[in-house]
Amino acid sequence: MDISQISATGTASKSTASSGAMSSDFQTFLKMLTVQMQNQDPLNPIEASDYAVQLATFSNVEQSVKTNQLLEAMQAQFGVLSMSQLAGWVGQEARSAADVHVSGQNITLTTSPATAADRAVLVVKNAKGDTVAREDISTTAGVFSWTPKSAAGTDLPTGRYSLSLESYNGETLLSTTPVEHYARIHEARGGASGTRLVLTGGVEVQAAEGTALRVPPAG
Repeated sequence: MDISQISATGTASKSTASSGAMSSDFQTFLKMLTVQMQNQDPLNPIEASDYAVQLATFSNVEQSVKTNQLLEAMQAQFGVLSMSQLAGWVGQEARSAADVHVSGQNITLTTSPATAADRAVLVVKNAKGDTVAREDISTTAGVFSWTPKSAAGTDLPTGRYSLSLESYNGETLLSTTPVEHYARIHEARGGASGTRLVLTGGVEVQAAEGTALRVPPAG
């Protein structure tokens, strides 16, 4: 049995155990709620609304656990991809919030400003973490072609940069979020920690962190 199969088996067992624990916790919760009702003060009974709040709270926790299990299962699927499947990824473009490699060409970005934003600023930092550019962009979410420029308007030197988006309403900063971009996949590596993609410029990202895959546009 190879590493990916061991990983998949372990994840499945973990998910099953989590489901059993959640079912057990729910039965325990119901027993505690029943005891609480039996032992309440008859002269000062617990309001029905309080029971409703307790049930709603447990339900929210239960849904969160199920969501986490679903995400774990999806990530496990990425981790057990065979080499033949990964080979088909090489040459494609993956979208992620990893660092971007600048080399004099436009880069396709995907942004999603806050709903109430009336101003959006693309913040560019170099490998040292220094801000080298701040650029106002559209407050409409979507994909656009970005020309890497410095604050002085000159081309950014070749290298690795991180991108983030600041959303403002007036002078109030609403949020700061990562900016996703498309980069070509040059290598896909399988391993015990999952599949890693090597992008242009040597930037590496977990396959599970990718949010889209596409054929590079012509030209």
